[in-house]
Amino acid sequence: MHPTRSRLALTRRHLLAAAATLALPLLAPAASPAADAPAASGKKVKVLYLDQSMGFRHQPVTRKTPDELASSEVAFIEYGKASGAFDVEPTQDATVLTPDKLKSIDVLAFYTTSVAGKPLPISDETWKAVLDWVSSGKGGFIGIHSATDTRQPLKGEGMDYTKFINGEFDGHPWTQGTPMRIVTHEPTHPTVSMWGPSFDYKEEIYQYQKFDPAAVRVLQSLDFEGTPLKKPYPVPVTWVREVGQGRLFYTNLGHTPSTWQDPRFKDQVTAAVKWVTHQTDGPAAPNPEAQAVWAIHSLVAYGPEGKGPAAGAPTASAVAAKLATADKAWLAETAAKVEKLRRAAPGDVNKPKAPNKADEKKDPKKYAEAVAAYEKDTADYPAKKAKYDAAKAKADADRAALVAEVLQKAGMGPAAAAAR
Repeated sequence: MHPTRSRLALTRRHLLAAAATLALPLLAPAASPAADAPAASGKKVKVLYLDQSMGFRHQPVTRKTPDELASSEVAFIEYGKASGAFDVEPTQDATVLTPDKLKSIDVLAFYTTSVAGKPLPISDETWKAVLDWVSSGKGGFIGIHSATDTRQPLKGEGMDYTKFINGEFDGHPWTQGTPMRIVTHEPTHPTVSMWGPSFDYKEEIYQYQKFDPAAVRVLQSLDFEGTPLKKPYPVPVTWVREVGQGRLFYTNLGHTPSTWQDPRFKDQVTAAVKWVTHQTDGPAAPNPEAQAVWAIHSLVAYGPEGKGPAAGAPTASAVAAKLATADKAWLAETAAKVEKLRRAAPGDVNKPKAPNKADEKKDPKKYAEAVAAYEKDTADYPAKKAKYDAAKAKADADRAALVAEVLQKAGMGPAAAAAR
């Protein structure tokens, strides 16, 4: 690329990142450290790293042999040694987590998975003890990647795990190696400052259900102006929250083994340990209005067909900057409409695939059943496809109408353009 063009492209990218940052203002001052936090007592922080898999087992938590630590366990231990700030005890046995164990640790970190009917072996008594431990300010919690792909039932009163971490896995359109751009909404926050305002990356990123924007402060999100695979709704990547006097940090990064070798990720996890133990400060007050602005940004960045705005249309960054100070009620209502459209979007309908003829010799009975199923699916496909096409057309029309409403609110719609 020509040097001048390269500089212009870089400048434009920085301006877009700055506009995105302006759209997500700081909403509250940092909280004061807890009285018994390690920073106050001078003790070395103890981290219990639980990376047990009851569902899908990720490569960073896979032990080649029972006596050999997984790559993320080795990395986490090294993070602590390099910083000199904490020690890490890795375990893939959740039964070691007891009310008594909590007395000897300062941070509980999860890189876990579970499925319905097969939760982590954590009793209701222990989970409620964890909640009390965090809310009292005696302990902090860190969730990494699939910590949001962990479902824990809870009998009786109390905040269940999904509500605590504030989200549950709802698919990952961005699989390992997918190029993406991530925006850091608050580049000065100690848990994300190492990444800069905006950066391109390759990772696996989740989208979530049961996510409450009013419960957390989102610090990083996917930026669909620089991500090829776009979605017309926001996808948070990193967030923080306060639970009573305690703190929680979550990042969706960490699926890919190479991420654990990235100096920025190392610094982020180290910073998270320090932040949840009140050794550093950074706001945790929920920022639902700022998240609503980013929902609008994502909606506009998606464009009519998922390839960005039409030629000559306002950019997502320009629209978000215009609406950064819009009234809270309108922002909340619009964000709710974006989420409603997401939930109403029809699932894909794929054309039936014929069974492999070679399988007939392996298992004739099973092959015959597969053929019968294929024939039925083929007969049903036209009706299903027609229903899908109709639902998609309605979803596209509803989304276009919402984009028009947003542009009008920003003073950037057709009527405003005509007036100029």
